[in-house]
Amino acid sequence: MSNDVWIVGGAGRSGRHIGAQLRQRGIEPVLVGRNADRLAEAAKDGERTVVAHSIEAIVAEVRRQHPAVVINTVAPFAETAAELVSTGAHYIDIANDMGAISGLLDRNEELSARGQTAVTGAGFGVTGTESILVKLLEGRPIPARVRVDMLPSLESEAGTVGESLAASLITGLAYRDPRGSRLGRDLLRLVLPDGSEVSTASMPLGDLAAARHVSKAPTVIAASSMAPTGPIRFVAPLASTLLAARPLREFAQRQLARVTVKARPRPRDYSWAHAHVEWDDGSVRDGWLRIGDASTFTGTVPAEVARRLLEGDGRAGAFTPASLFGTDLAEACGAEYLPGLVAA
Repeated sequence: MSNDVWIVGGAGRSGRHIGAQLRQRGIEPVLVGRNADRLAEAAKDGERTVVAHSIEAIVAEVRRQHPAVVINTVAPFAETAAELVSTGAHYIDIANDMGAISGLLDRNEELSARGQTAVTGAGFGVTGTESILVKLLEGRPIPARVRVDMLPSLESEAGTVGESLAASLITGLAYRDPRGSRLGRDLLRLVLPDGSEVSTASMPLGDLAAARHVSKAPTVIAASSMAPTGPIRFVAPLASTLLAARPLREFAQRQLARVTVKARPRPRDYSWAHAHVEWDDGSVRDGWLRIGDASTFTGTVPAEVARRLLEGDGRAGAFTPASLFGTDLAEACGAEYLPGLVAA
């Protein structure tokens, strides 16, 4: 096995961010994708590229060339993860949908037995909310109730939504949580540490799976400022029901991928991750994690996880980022736990 780190989808926005962060850590990535011209444009200083026109072709190349770590940025992650994990390489992805996160975590015993590490959710949503949650849970028993809120702030590039992001969004919207979490519920008006106010509502994405995984709490709510908080939230369950049908879901993905978006500045100076934890004895802890641009953080976390795996700091099994590397991982990626905001 080589010490190579491969980025699947290396010419996309997330792949480019991850590549830049790997270079800052002295790691030269190998960019993998379908479009040779885009890969060549994204490559820096003669970096290697691997052109493969399907996930099956990429898997064949991984098996042939044996990179140490594969970072996956290509949705739908529930499908691409299964293929790439099968190669035996250490695996990282930026998934943030319930099915992908839960599916990979369920493989913990299998991966542990064969000495392979897989880290899922190595992006803003999962890493941010689970990191502040793990911080609040330190030294305490299993809580009765948990709520996490993610409030991303990121700069939008002009262009089309693209296939990978469209697949991730539609897959998340279509997911039906067997434990009853539904899009647009549990509306809350949060006052941020800087004094501004933002509304959040429930959104059953990967951070819900991560919060359940690390807390073991019987009641967990995961909310986001990206969830519908106006009247449209009342029709969101109908959209989820319709998208459960595969033909409609695939049609919606194709249409959304073609949508053109305008460049937009960040709506706030910071992205935030919030957690609120309650125990049966009446004690409460509440805390915030302050993060810069959410898309930059989504590039930094996989790069830092890859660096640690290359240096042998991980262990075999299936993990979310903070469940493997603890609360210092977010700090190493530029985030800050705000002092004085965690009440015992």
